Amino acid sequence: MTRPREFDEDQALDAALQLFWEKGYEAVSLSDLTSGMGIQRPSIYAAFGNKQGLFEAALRKYTRDHSSNARAKLQNTASVKEAFRSYFESIVEEGYDDGPSRGCFCINTMVELAPHDRKMEILTREHQMYLAALFQETIEKGIRSGEFGNDMNAQVMAQTLVVSLIGLTVMMKSRPERSFIDNSVKTLLNLLE
Repeated sequence: MTRPREFDEDQALDAALQLFWEKGYEAVSLSDLTSGMGIQRPSIYAAFGNKQGLFEAALRKYTRDHSSNARAKLQNTASVKEAFRSYFESIVEEGYDDGPSRGCFCINTMVELAPHDRKMEILTREHQMYLAALFQETIEKGIRSGEFGNDMNAQVMAQTLVVSLIGLTVMMKSRPERSFIDNSVKTLLNLLE
């Protein structure tokens, strides 16, 4: 009979996610994880297999939560144009917050691990494709409502917005001149006119 876990797995996973997000996969040691998660190595191995399994679980949790939040932001506004404006501007605001500029955990993973880890390449691409489908669905809603013209290619526009989102998120890690970012986001959103 399997012993019940003596720790809250979701809470431990959240702690691991924060460590990986702050430092990146390679820089986080097992000692960092045991200390930050408040559990011992055997518990990590029993629950997640190894460091890579723990990282994968943290990434999946992040992408699930991020996807849900993105959907809520884009679908809970009457105007599709306003939803996209608010969505992109919130990313900019988060990037200029006083705290550390960590960027998007999924995009950080794409940059750090995807070039040499096939599984991470697939997981980060899945998230990109989810966002592209969500953006496309939102744009198609705008076409149906008359906010956008029937000549707008929803798929291409959605893909353009995803590429721009990834670039914006990476750039925000270095907190560039605010006008540089504001002008770029404004020009990007003008594509939706």
